[in-house]
Amino acid sequence: MGTHEEQDVARQRFDVADAAPLLVDAQGVVTGWTPNAERLLAYPAAQVVGTRAVGLLSAEDAVRAPELAERCRRDGGWAGLLTARRRDGRPVRLMVRITSAVDSGGAPQWLVLLSEVSGARGWDMSRAVLEQMVTDSPVGIAIVDRDLRCVWSNAALERYGGGSPRERLGRRLAEIQPGIDSADIETQMRRVLESGRPVVGYEHVGQVRSAPHRETAHMMSFTRLEDDLGHPMGVYYTVVDVTERHRARQRLALLDRAGEQIGRTLDIWRTAQELADVAVQGFADFVGVDLLDSVLRGAEPEPPSETDQVPLRRAGHQSVNPGIPEAVVEIGEVATYLAGSPLIRCLTTGRSWREERLDPLAREWATDIPAGRAAAFLDLGMHSVMIVPIRARGVTMGVTTFFRRRRQEPFDEDDLSLAEDLVSRAAVCVDNARRYTRERDAALVLQRSLLPHRLPEQGAVEAAACYRPADELTGLGGDWYDLIPLSGARVALVVGEVPGHGIDAAAAMGRLRTAVRTLAALDLPPEEILAHLDDLVARTADEEGLPELPEDADAQALGSGCVYVVYDPVDGRCTMAAAGHPAPAVVRPDGTAAFVDLPQGPPLGAGGPPYEAVELALAEGSTLALHTDGLLAHAGDGADEADEGIDADRERLRRALERRSSSLDQRCRSVIEALVPSRPHDDVALLMARTRLLGAGQVADWDLATDPAVVADARKEAARQLAEWDLEELAFTTELVVSELVTNAIRHAEGPIRLRLIRERTLICEVSDGGATAPHLRHPRALDEGGRGLLLVSQFTQRWGTRFVPEGKVIWAEQSLTEPPA
Repeated sequence: MGTHEEQDVARQRFDVADAAPLLVDAQGVVTGWTPNAERLLAYPAAQVVGTRAVGLLSAEDAVRAPELAERCRRDGGWAGLLTARRRDGRPVRLMVRITSAVDSGGAPQWLVLLSEVSGARGWDMSRAVLEQMVTDSPVGIAIVDRDLRCVWSNAALERYGGGSPRERLGRRLAEIQPGIDSADIETQMRRVLESGRPVVGYEHVGQVRSAPHRETAHMMSFTRLEDDLGHPMGVYYTVVDVTERHRARQRLALLDRAGEQIGRTLDIWRTAQELADVAVQGFADFVGVDLLDSVLRGAEPEPPSETDQVPLRRAGHQSVNPGIPEAVVEIGEVATYLAGSPLIRCLTTGRSWREERLDPLAREWATDIPAGRAAAFLDLGMHSVMIVPIRARGVTMGVTTFFRRRRQEPFDEDDLSLAEDLVSRAAVCVDNARRYTRERDAALVLQRSLLPHRLPEQGAVEAAACYRPADELTGLGGDWYDLIPLSGARVALVVGEVPGHGIDAAAAMGRLRTAVRTLAALDLPPEEILAHLDDLVARTADEEGLPELPEDADAQALGSGCVYVVYDPVDGRCTMAAAGHPAPAVVRPDGTAAFVDLPQGPPLGAGGPPYEAVELALAEGSTLALHTDGLLAHAGDGADEADEGIDADRERLRRALERRSSSLDQRCRSVIEALVPSRPHDDVALLMARTRLLGAGQVADWDLATDPAVVADARKEAARQLAEWDLEELAFTTELVVSELVTNAIRHAEGPIRLRLIRERTLICEVSDGGATAPHLRHPRALDEGGRGLLLVSQFTQRWGTRFVPEGKVIWAEQSLTEPPA
């Protein structure tokens, strides 16, 4: 039967129009030659006619000639592949069909049809087969001429609208599919006509006649058709509907955008608005997001009842129309829905609801519409709706409503599934924001309760403070400040920072501030205050590191920074020390500012060299500015860049401090506004204190000998000074205090003794000596002859105490100038 290749060829219907015919007689001699045969094999008729046909074959196929002749006589013909030789000797692979014929005289002849295999299009298919393929193909196929008018199309194109193949003839694409972006498609056709390069995989998205309310996507390919001379005749193009694939890509793109654009902050309102903004990007025409009031407050949502009105509030909405005309309520307003409405059912059941064809006038699902807006949705063409509950971790927090207008197809099940995926992602962000809001509010309440509600009244400085918490992404930090009145009319100014954020940082800050106030009551120098704090933080961190103890906020104080400043208004001297904290700035009375050259000690709990204090004299009217490092935005990656960034930021702070303001409080706020964004990445605390000096008439002092006889003289001098200050009503108590403190100094101390009276907000009596031991309050028994002195001092004065100085100690007592003496 021959080779499989020949059998395959024999089964095909041979196309006569594409073949080169010739005639061969019964003896195999060529009796007829045609121009097509000459063009195929390059032999002129004179050289071939009268010769044996086997001479045209290759040597291999010439051997098969007797066999092929026998098969032709037996079967009445033959079809298969042979290799011939052109006149120039080049082999040509041919498809050959031989069939019997009879000449005019009745002699038997054979008609031989030759078709070149190499480079031929469709050599193994007949024209009828090819026509069947393109006509019955499920792929839309059409041919346009050079004017881009349709000359042929198959039936598959009918399903896209535009009429039958006959109705398409002679028409341009814009006439066949009005409204389609025909200009861009015809641009592709012209490019193919001009260049000859096919365009494969061109995707077109738009509306076609068969789906006027639905966006469809089609994959198109364009190929140029040429005549025998290679001249362009037109364009052959195919159309495949890829709408489902396109919609799948759109869904993935929408979810990708949701992941990128929703939940960028931990603000509930902003997260709800981000959900609405993302959902109108090619998916819905109007989106409303309503959340429970409790969720917006950061509280746990309570399960709603379907029969009761639920307190929902509009948290976000968006529309494809400018001005959002679909919105009945504004953001922040209460959205009231009727009991039993689909929206309330979704809220209570946690299940979504979809309506393909919505009655715009129906009220059972919508918000209460004000008068004159009853037909609002009808006017706007809203026709399809989905309601999806906002659920996360098994809790429903609100609902999201999606609307479409007439220009889009109704929401289907795939759209509902996409909406549920979209809302579920947003719900996690909303719940995270809710939980963060609750924690942040708790931390704010805690921190505000731990920070000074107001700065205490005292006469040493005029003070003002500003605090700005970190933004919601970073979380509340542990920055703090304090102003602590000390003995002798002095005042302590403190600013510190605990690392980390959240409730733990706030709690650690509160405990550290309490420790500072406790140590300040001991009247220790700044460097000793920091040393004690360092020991306390390090010891607490070690204790909290024990495996059997739970973690606590105290351990978070490790690495805290603090600057402690003591100012004395009697002589205008200021002493300060720092533990891993920026040095204060001083604004001189002339308005110029500079930073104190303050040695930096290690952060609290880190260990290292001892803390060092510096002392400087401040002119009256100077302003101390203590701040946390949030006021300075450190820049640069390397050390050099970081140093340059710090210098630049300090320069900005210096310029801000030098700006004139009407009041110290206004200057404090203006510095924060100039240097700190509304939502800083770190907490910022700024404490400013304008120094005062006590006048010469407010301080009186005397050097006393170590003779018991001077006690009476000291009482007389004190009484005389009180008379000059018009404080005679305090004379008895003051003489008692002076007598006891001077007597104790003479009996139990050594070195020079000095008495000082200070009239400020209180009357302060101080006795200093060179001793290093502090007196102790005793409770004598009824028969004891002594030990009642300090007990009487504590009973008759507002407060008393001891502070140590390099020369010894100072024992002091204060009396109120506003309350009558006891």
